[in-house]
Amino acid sequence: MQPGLLLVVAISLSAIMAFAWALERKTGKSGWIDAIWSFSVGVGSVIAIILADATWQRRLAIMILILVWSLRLGFHIAKRSMRHGEDPRYAKLLKEWGENASVRLYWFLQIQALAAFILVLAVYLAVVGRPGFPYVWDMVGVAIIAIALIGEALSDAQLAQFRMTPEAKTEVCETGLWAYSRHPNYFFEWLFWCAWPLMAITGSPWSWLSLLAPIQMYWLLVHVSGIPALEEHMLKSRGEKFRALQGQVNAFFPGPRKTPGRLQRSS
Repeated sequence: MQPGLLLVVAISLSAIMAFAWALERKTGKSGWIDAIWSFSVGVGSVIAIILADATWQRRLAIMILILVWSLRLGFHIAKRSMRHGEDPRYAKLLKEWGENASVRLYWFLQIQALAAFILVLAVYLAVVGRPGFPYVWDMVGVAIIAIALIGEALSDAQLAQFRMTPEAKTEVCETGLWAYSRHPNYFFEWLFWCAWPLMAITGSPWSWLSLLAPIQMYWLLVHVSGIPALEEHMLKSRGEKFRALQGQVNAFFPGPRKTPGRLQRSS
């Protein structure tokens, strides 16, 4: 472990999310926050990789992997924000916070900086975990990352295509991967972070900290800021159509659709 390096990363992430707060306060558009957060993980990871005590082959390979994720997700969210501007989840929070919205948003984004640090820590531990590249578990991790990146990109593309149709104003996306999970993009995002402990865990006791990345991501997506807030919004905007989908399609893990007969037998 390199405490000085990790301190630099932590300060950088805090500063980036402070910038995200200032941008939202100036423009009134919260949609940019998640894009900046995605880029912040990439920036923090690059800092950690460059300063890490590791071979150049390992640093280069892992830098490519994390930058592909960070840039794809960041630009995808940024493109969406240019069209819509406001994120309904943040809009709801800001409304609930009332007069204290500015201060509470600042500290909320600093908590996001901490979440980003946990992800960057997993990347750093993967860099310093082994002397070269690739090892067997590196290749397993790369395979999982490839599946996750393709799956998440495909999910986002399918949803974006659906949103361009007239039906998107009243219907719910049930095409492609969205027929098997109500949030396939979230599932593949979590899967991406499951790969890093495979590349990080070695004989070092510190390497086990890399498990915090997928644990944190699952908790945030499934129980905190992901599915709960989005499904609350979808129930308000789509009503019974989305409620019916909840009874037929898994929320997170992809699986076969439940038929009415199966629903009756299981109830």
